[in-house]
Amino acid sequence: MDSILSRKMQTGEIYFETPELQKEQALYRDLLFQFNHTLPSKQQERTAILHQLLANFGKGSYIEPPLAANWGKNTSIGENVYANFGLSLVDDTKIEIQDDVMIGPNVTLCTGTHPLRPELRLQKAQFNLPVIIKKNVWLGAGTIVLPGVTIGQNSVIGAGSLVTKDIPANVLAYGSPCQVVKQLADVD
Repeated sequence: MDSILSRKMQTGEIYFETPELQKEQALYRDLLFQFNHTLPSKQQERTAILHQLLANFGKGSYIEPPLAANWGKNTSIGENVYANFGLSLVDDTKIEIQDDVMIGPNVTLCTGTHPLRPELRLQKAQFNLPVIIKKNVWLGAGTIVLPGVTIGQNSVIGAGSLVTKDIPANVLAYGSPCQVVKQLADVD
């Protein structure tokens, strides 16, 4: 992939897909297919595939298939992360999942989006904003995290939430759109 396109994909600038981009992406999708079709008893093989697929896959981490990803190479997973089945990574730019994160089933982390201008969408224009999930976060089942969002350390996002804006550390937040409900210091 050329360096200008690569830079645009990582900096929030509008870009357009190219045949070279699609060819590179196909390599990662093949790895993803291998991961999703590896026997459950072959955990070492699954882990080896994740080390090839992802930017980082930390010690003690586990992803339950099926996993979906636009790339894989743009996602970094820390240590002791658990992701239940149905994790979707729209990782056209950086997704950072720090240590000790718990991810419920059917969670989507989305960095890619499209312009509002109809003429750009007709041209298949896209831009990306990173998603960062800080240490010891719990994302409940069915959570969707939109582009550009950071979720602060130790926070809990309730099931079915649509996270459209940054969430601070040490809070319980849920809803659509996701809103802070209470500080975690307020609970036992």
